[in-house]
Amino acid sequence: MIMDTKKLAVGESDFKDIITGHYYYVDKSLFIKDIIDRGDKVILIPRPRRFGKTINLSMLKYFYDCCPEDLPRSSDTPALESKPVTPGNTYKSLFDSLAIGKAGAQYLEKMGQHPVIFLTFKNIKESDWKSCWSKIKELIQDEYVKHDYLLYSPVIKPTEKKYFKKIVDLKGDEGNYENSLGKLLIFLNRYYGKKAVILIDEYDGLIHEGFNNNYYDKIINFMRNFLCAGLKDTGQYLEKGVITGIMRIAKESIFSGLNNPGVFTLLSEEFNDKFGFTEKEVEALLADFNVLDMYDQVQQWYNGYKFGNTIIYNPWSIANFLAGAGKELKPYWLNTSDNKIVETLLSKGGKELKNELELLIRGEVIEKAIEENIVMKEIESNEDSLWSFLLMGGYLKQTAKRVDHYGSIYYKLAIPNLEVRTIYKRIIQRYFSDKIENEKLEIMLKALIDGDIKLFEKMLRKVIAAVFSYHDFGSEPEKVYHALVAGLLVWISNTHEIKSNRESGYGRYDISIIPHDPRLTGYVIEFKTVDTDDNETVESAVKAALKQIEEKKYETELVERGIKNVKKLAIVFNGKEVTIKER
Repeated sequence: MIMDTKKLAVGESDFKDIITGHYYYVDKSLFIKDIIDRGDKVILIPRPRRFGKTINLSMLKYFYDCCPEDLPRSSDTPALESKPVTPGNTYKSLFDSLAIGKAGAQYLEKMGQHPVIFLTFKNIKESDWKSCWSKIKELIQDEYVKHDYLLYSPVIKPTEKKYFKKIVDLKGDEGNYENSLGKLLIFLNRYYGKKAVILIDEYDGLIHEGFNNNYYDKIINFMRNFLCAGLKDTGQYLEKGVITGIMRIAKESIFSGLNNPGVFTLLSEEFNDKFGFTEKEVEALLADFNVLDMYDQVQQWYNGYKFGNTIIYNPWSIANFLAGAGKELKPYWLNTSDNKIVETLLSKGGKELKNELELLIRGEVIEKAIEENIVMKEIESNEDSLWSFLLMGGYLKQTAKRVDHYGSIYYKLAIPNLEVRTIYKRIIQRYFSDKIENEKLEIMLKALIDGDIKLFEKMLRKVIAAVFSYHDFGSEPEKVYHALVAGLLVWISNTHEIKSNRESGYGRYDISIIPHDPRLTGYVIEFKTVDTDDNETVESAVKAALKQIEEKKYETELVERGIKNVKKLAIVFNGKEVTIKER
């Protein structure tokens, strides 16, 4: 169910503010039902960033929360005797029109029956441990202040109140803050006579920052002790613990001390439609905003994710696209700071990694062993960890699964959409910008778009001379050149669709360039390298390449797509010399 308003809450993550502010809301309230139905006491749900994790946890908070907003703060108030507060449906009106309201009495009876601890680490992004530790203490302080009515309750012992004051006054030591989650859980249970709910949002955000900024071991130690204090062997106080992040951090034992938490990554079928937008939801959104005619383009830009077997769109990008007056198709999800770790890791990769990236950029798939538990310290040295990191982070999608006879799980991986392709484009840009001037690349690609083949040939020669040495080619120089040109063409992927090694007519072309605007020039390209051992010449190689394009009718796909002006190019390489001829 989607509320009848066209006001989008872009960047708003508080569920109550979205509902009371009458913002457009895609109903994910059956997430509550799924959480209640799970038998797991502690549930970890990793998903890529900006896929609705904070809003969903905020929704859980308001559903479960029994804490009135106007609790008395005075020790003289009789209401604060041993059984001070009667749990009730404080926020019931928020859910009246949502799907959870019709799910059944067994779910509604859970509403407003439990105290809630809600912490989100998503805004702590510090470059050093001292600053990070200060922000962590302040975050915990804020949650304690929300429950400072406990200081006036006789059910909290004097020594416990002293501990509570240390946290509130930021005077506790590291051990006090490590134990703070577990302590608050016990205090709330005793005060309300009800088990509490713990909600931890973006738990691994701190770990990524620690990995980037050299305080990884410190944050790992804190998070392990902090989470275990609240979630390990606390069943008598804990109703549910729900944790979100981007991935499950393994080996460092953050979760090993917990009693078999339920872990549901994007490879799981559980919760597969509760984060991000489904195809049906996006279709309804586009219709409501009168841009249903742009569905195919929106699909190319923001679709492509698979959670379990469900096709998912990036919700952050869809919301930003619809909120803009011009309905502009462009990257919204990707920005430099959030993708720093990915760009750094891929830029450091060796020749094999770069070759695989080139395959992905050309629209092909690669098969890799995937491990759902990520070991951060291994992602620079262990290839499987790197590909797992990219998949869980939303930089790749899985298309097919295979289990070998040893039980290892392999997935075919691909770039999800045009938006994510941007991150790989940046990496290629950085690689080439170290070797050649961006101005040369811009001139070369503009010449191609304009159909100026002579200038394109001239600039491509300069690029090849700058990028390659004579030792770069290995035993298959044609593939090396093919990969280079395909990588360069990523620059124009916003306006053109680049296809590689695809069937068209009666064969498989090397590269086709299909403009989104059918009035522009399209290309089919065939590569050849001169085989001097077979007495081949540049002229004979050109002739063979053009003949192959004609006989195989490689232009068929472009013609069927309505491209009226199709150029057929033979690109022939002889060492570092390049010759381009047009049919």
